[in-house]
Amino acid sequence: MTQPNKTLERESIVLRILWMVIFALIWQVAEIVLGVLVLLQLGYRLIYGSPNAGMQGFGDSLSQYLRQIGRFGTFNSEQKPWPFADWPTPLTPEDNEPHGIPPTAHPVRDEEPKL
Repeated sequence: MTQPNKTLERESIVLRILWMVIFALIWQVAEIVLGVLVLLQLGYRLIYGSPNAGMQGFGDSLSQYLRQIGRFGTFNSEQKPWPFADWPTPLTPEDNEPHGIPPTAHPVRDEEPKL
């Protein structure tokens, strides 16, 4: 290899190390968020009997995001995770039917003054 290629490769690996450190810090925060989400989902399941659809989708997206960070950090992928890529789309739940809260009907009120 020539000297300019070695210098370019060294700069590239230094930049990659910087991104890996940043994503390792993001991993730590996301891990805590996922732990809190697991506890909230457990509480919701105990109260309502089925998981919350919103938390279920976010939890799946967050776990896929952690997977992307892991793949980038272990050199299995060259693509940097979010915010450099799209946020992962949640997959359809396998077993559990999520608990949805149906919209409530609002009574129709006549607000015009009566004469």
